Amino acid sequence: MEATKILASFVANLRYKDLPAEVSERTKRLILDITGIIIRARHDTESTPSLISAVERLGLTEGICSVMGDQRSYAPSAAALINGTLAHSLDFDDTHAAGSIHSSAPIVAAALAAAQMSDSSGKELIAAVIVGYEVQIRLSLALNPSTHYDQGFHPTATCGVFGAAAAAGKLLGLDAKGIQSAFGIALSQAAGSMEFLVDGAWTKRSHVGQAAQNGLICAVMAAEGFIGPAQAFEGRYGFLHAYSKNSELQTVVAGLGEVWETMKIGVKPYPSCRYSHAAIDGIADLMKTHNLNANDVEEVVIGLPETGWKIIGGPGDKTNPQSVVDGQFSMPFCAAVALREGGLDWDHYQEHLNDATTRSLTRKIKTVIDDRAQAEFPANMSGTVRIKTADGEYETFVVTPKGEPDNFLSDAEFRDKFDGLCSPYIGEDQAQRLAEQILALEQANNVNSIMELSHGS
Repeated sequence: MEATKILASFVANLRYKDLPAEVSERTKRLILDITGIIIRARHDTESTPSLISAVERLGLTEGICSVMGDQRSYAPSAAALINGTLAHSLDFDDTHAAGSIHSSAPIVAAALAAAQMSDSSGKELIAAVIVGYEVQIRLSLALNPSTHYDQGFHPTATCGVFGAAAAAGKLLGLDAKGIQSAFGIALSQAAGSMEFLVDGAWTKRSHVGQAAQNGLICAVMAAEGFIGPAQAFEGRYGFLHAYSKNSELQTVVAGLGEVWETMKIGVKPYPSCRYSHAAIDGIADLMKTHNLNANDVEEVVIGLPETGWKIIGGPGDKTNPQSVVDGQFSMPFCAAVALREGGLDWDHYQEHLNDATTRSLTRKIKTVIDDRAQAEFPANMSGTVRIKTADGEYETFVVTPKGEPDNFLSDAEFRDKFDGLCSPYIGEDQAQRLAEQILALEQANNVNSIMELSHGS
């Protein structure tokens, strides 16, 4: 099956008018969500200063593209790199449960740069982002995400470069043959190592930004006539064979144009690994329902699906996080904060990473592989919680964490998250205007006014 050719034709030929209204409406909300995250991360992430300094040293400023929350201009490749890295720097960005993947970070970042390069309309941007989602997610599903993770790959980045190339290529006007070539070029750029889990390094953030940057570059190269391999996905040395031991080629195109994986993207209410969210929801509910106090907790046992447990539960010690990244991928830490705060916000990392009480609580939290959670995987990132106190034990099983399509955020919750992230930096009035423009994106002649509003005054 010529999966690469079929996907390329889908990308090149899809038009905004062909999209179901619910798909385009959902995409605008996903763009709104990632915008708030990028703006906050531009001002409030420990890895951002070195990223910006590196771009400056490389001479990639004073270009034609913008970064959300930043009044400077950048070269297109640098804008894609920075926006993509910032979008993933809080680990607050959207996820696709079955694909075990983040979608907006690499794809929206590449699309914004390409849209500015080509003076694209809001409708064109929406369509491009959607084809990027569909390509990236379908590749991750076809790889079998658990196998891909076990081989040390981060699918958001490895699959993201193809989604970014699709979105950027569409905005740059590539035909199906050009998109196919862009995929072939991107085959040599598909990267992203899970080694960051060992020591809390920042590379989880940067290689998502690099996926956006590389996807854009691959699309531009294809637009200029550079030829890539024709069978990027199904070839003997193609992506699905080289990056997974049990990939399923048919999954790439199954229901293409009829089943919209975009509608299965979930939005995070907490800035931590998505596998932790069901347990955080469960803890918050038990603490509130039974009027529990963190000081009374003797033990907490959290059950996770095996893939999630390997990332945030073990096999190493997860009770002693040293950095924000460590904390985001530590179920014991996230649970300890939830026990004390009733949830998890971005500011909680600074407040709790070195807090003696919170650290003491992490040692009371055990994580296990749970059969019920495993049975729901990969459709759901479910979790069980059992809290033991002197007065009794309390247990719950959360199948669908808050923010998943079947338990989605309300419009008010979207706005609360967005406003809380970016209002401190661009002001409440400007945040409101920015949100209104993004939610009416299909009316925009280009994205310039949106980018300008994101910069602040």
